[in-house]
Amino acid sequence: MKIIALKYFLFISILTIIFSQSTFGQDQTIAPKYSNEFLQIGVGAEALGRSNAVVASSEGVSSVYWNPAGLSAKYKWLEVAAMHSEYFAGIAKYDYLGASHSLDSSRSIGISFIRFAVDNIPNTTQLIDNNGVVDFDKITLFSAADYAFGFSYSERIKRMEGLRVGGTVKVIHRTVGDFAHSWGIGFDAGLQYDYKKHLKFGLIARDVSSTFNAWIFTLDDATKKVFETTGNRIPSNGLELTLPRFILGSQFSYPLGSKGSFVATELDVDLTTDGKRNVLMKSGVVSIDPHIGMEFGFRNLFYVRAGVGNIQKAYTDEFINQYTFQPNLGIGVAFYGINLDYAFTDIGDQSTALYSHVFSLKFKLDKNNSTLK
Repeated sequence: MKIIALKYFLFISILTIIFSQSTFGQDQTIAPKYSNEFLQIGVGAEALGRSNAVVASSEGVSSVYWNPAGLSAKYKWLEVAAMHSEYFAGIAKYDYLGASHSLDSSRSIGISFIRFAVDNIPNTTQLIDNNGVVDFDKITLFSAADYAFGFSYSERIKRMEGLRVGGTVKVIHRTVGDFAHSWGIGFDAGLQYDYKKHLKFGLIARDVSSTFNAWIFTLDDATKKVFETTGNRIPSNGLELTLPRFILGSQFSYPLGSKGSFVATELDVDLTTDGKRNVLMKSGVVSIDPHIGMEFGFRNLFYVRAGVGNIQKAYTDEFINQYTFQPNLGIGVAFYGINLDYAFTDIGDQSTALYSHVFSLKFKLDKNNSTLK
């Protein structure tokens, strides 16, 4: 039965990769690169400390984001998770809140909320009037904010032991002050398979249906006039598409002496279909971005994590072309159903990305204290 499940998993993985190359790789003009990129940052310090290499091993509430198939990996009557982080010296704020609930021993549901925003941006379009007079009282403030709401379902496939499937419906809302806003919807689909005792496989197809955002611009006449005078193009209503991204993952874990102690490592490979990206392996059809993470757990109480990802080609100050990478580090503690995790990204400023401190909390509540083994 396990051999059948593994063949089924490999078949789906190969099929989705071929499908992305033949269907979504042909026309790049309808979809801008890096569309809805705020949804690729990641959630939870536990995952960020491992450079987001968690697609095969993600379990519980964080699976709403990482791989909805992991929602049913363990029975947890209720899990709640929250995260806050800041980027660019606190200018941009990133927040996440999620919850999951096990319906029974084989089915689970989950919800999530993500906000990435830059607040208090000065609007200076009316700073200077028609006579060239500067009036600072006409400066107003606005926010550029991206929101995502996720609704997930996962189920164990009873006829194939170790196989789980899941899906997430995403509703996306993006705003730029009173000037523009958009609504969109997309779908993620995931698989996880536990092969034997120490090996896990995972696959997540993000935006598998090509997520769309319908943009509506509401510029007043005064702002339009400023745009025309300064030679800027007046934006028009339109549709923005986010092409699929496929992530394959495999994890190997090995238990250590005491109960609840282990060491695990996972390798994930991102395959994007929106054109050539600055990653380790790239082409006009599919770009491949690998990242690896490791975790050491001690008696289900203390965790140490590390990972490497974001491999890119960059120029030094001497204009020498070389590859950079982003090393991450994290720790976590667990007690009485509460997990407190911390991640420090881009240690030593080894990549072009900025470092960030990330904290997250997770609460677990087991009805009748029952847990799936």
